[in-house]
Amino acid sequence: MVVPESQEKMYYPPDDLKRDAHVPDFNSYLALYRKSLENPEAFWKEIADEFFWKKPATGPLLQYNFDVTKGNIYVKCMEGAKTNMCYNVLDRLVREKNFGEKVAYYWEGNSPDHHMAITYSQLLSQVCRCANVLKKMGVKKGDRVSIYLPMIPELVYTMLACARIGAVHSIVFAGFSSESLCERIIDASSCVLVTADGVYRGEKLINLKQIADEALEKCREKGSSTVTKCLVIKHPALRTKSGAACNKLQTPWDSDCDVWWDEAMRDSPEECEPEWLDAEDPLFILYTSGSTGKPKGVLHTVAGYLLYTSLTFKYVFDHHHDDVYWCTADIGWITGHSYITYGPLANGATSVLFEGIPVHPHVGRFWEIIEKYKVTKFYTAPTAIRLLMQYGREPLQKYDLSSLRILGTVGEPINPEAWQWYHEVVGQGRCPVVDTFWQTETGGHVLTPLPAATPLKPGSATFPFFGVEPAILNEHGEELEGEAEGYLVFRRPWPGIMRSVYRNHERFENTYFKKFPGFYVTGDGCKRDKDGYYWITGRIDDMLNVSGHLMSTAEVEAALMKHPAVAEAAVVSRPHAVKGECLYCFVTLKHSREFNHTLQDELKRLVREKIGPIATPDFIQNAPALPKTRSGKIMRRILRQIARNEKDLGDLSTLADPKVVEELFNQRCEAAA
Repeated sequence: MVVPESQEKMYYPPDDLKRDAHVPDFNSYLALYRKSLENPEAFWKEIADEFFWKKPATGPLLQYNFDVTKGNIYVKCMEGAKTNMCYNVLDRLVREKNFGEKVAYYWEGNSPDHHMAITYSQLLSQVCRCANVLKKMGVKKGDRVSIYLPMIPELVYTMLACARIGAVHSIVFAGFSSESLCERIIDASSCVLVTADGVYRGEKLINLKQIADEALEKCREKGSSTVTKCLVIKHPALRTKSGAACNKLQTPWDSDCDVWWDEAMRDSPEECEPEWLDAEDPLFILYTSGSTGKPKGVLHTVAGYLLYTSLTFKYVFDHHHDDVYWCTADIGWITGHSYITYGPLANGATSVLFEGIPVHPHVGRFWEIIEKYKVTKFYTAPTAIRLLMQYGREPLQKYDLSSLRILGTVGEPINPEAWQWYHEVVGQGRCPVVDTFWQTETGGHVLTPLPAATPLKPGSATFPFFGVEPAILNEHGEELEGEAEGYLVFRRPWPGIMRSVYRNHERFENTYFKKFPGFYVTGDGCKRDKDGYYWITGRIDDMLNVSGHLMSTAEVEAALMKHPAVAEAAVVSRPHAVKGECLYCFVTLKHSREFNHTLQDELKRLVREKIGPIATPDFIQNAPALPKTRSGKIMRRILRQIARNEKDLGDLSTLADPKVVEELFNQRCEAAA
């Protein structure tokens, strides 16, 4: 790995960012990266020394086995040490660093009328009170607590309260169905469920308590009713006169099980001694569905996750004391766990906690909030960027975005056109874009630029983070050197990698380690260019082998989106009698653009020009909308089944709008004609 000398268009960090950066240039990155691989014990010990340990580690800082042929897969970090996550992200800052009066979160609700500031002292007080409530309900170390809440401060209070008393939190995104919630409660054997009476999403009012009750009823029907108490929060928008739908929401109630949050918290003490946990005790379970099968309960543990989320947050966003940071994700996903709660709090950051959606009550809501709080570091998804691109520059021009210094993206590879718009329009040409690649399983960023150190190529995740050693393998498990494309794997663990699939270690080993013994298999395809930059090409099952040529769907999607009529594109494979596989493309057009044969021909020609004749799509289908999860991820499994005219689509409970599937089947006939 050397300082890149490519002649292609690159973006270099501005000098003013380098002056006080934690990693000021590329050579500094290389020196730290080499140290993290050659002397990981010393590298991670320096990070660990920043935190409080009730008892120090007694063994090597990182121990592991990645080779299934040599026994069980395991990773251990700081074995023998005792600590507490909540103490490190709250008490340590309030008592040792005098951060008590510093704002931890600016909360912005679905409506601009609902907002508040929460200091570190207030956060600690609320967390301790909640911890005492949970203890009074019988929750103890090792018990699981399911949390089904919108993006309100009580979500943070509850997850940190669990961490404080050694309970294992299982947060379920508050857009999931009752069936999905039921499935996760059963798998975790949760003893308490924390939910809210309702939530607004835009103009829509959702009765969360009713969904929660349906989930608990399903648990009973399946003979797996472990929840003894349901703690219910009155949503801020529904407890005041300004909540116009207040009287419309009927909250079902079971006095034997249900407890109002306000009543339980009223007399709860503001002090709660933390439970001192072993370094490898579980911190949380977070379920990730994958493309098929039962959701996997990804298990993360205390010490390693603390070290890794704190360091990645500090370096990737180049965090400083006076920053105001905003990640637009939901805490129901790993991005929210790592980069709204644990990573920022471990660094004493001030963050924006946002409940709303990007286009409510107007399409400039993101930009309005950036101006209001003078946000310096902004982290969002390519899906959101592409959505806001459709409204052009005008909404941004109403607001002052001059506070921004660093932009970030997460969730999927960002196409170059969206990257350019984000950089030039949102960042006004002066803010580096850190395009982060990571997974629920990795716990934190594994491939990412560092804003002051890494020359940027639009669409590339660039280089590995400290302690991460990537490799690219072919189908036979042979490592590919230099410029290459194939399977992205990692040779060794980092402290924050998952430890297991909850209650199913065999599935953990089979999913991530069996295909290529000795490596962690990400499930993603990747290419490395001549400068050593890594480009994520999509899930392995989204890679195509057309007439013997390995091709990434992301590359074809990027080509399709260069057409001025295309707002979004998704490409999947379809069996072909001659080629083996062919390309089936779904395109969503911009407002007022017409889908016709002329446009189809133009798109095919564009792909041929950008990639080559071998990549010419066989089918291009009009997609008024794409099937997405409530977090905005495209469900490509469903698109593959539509392309193959398979009517049995399985579980659609995670879809934001299931009606999209019916519309796509209706449109499919035109593409096949």
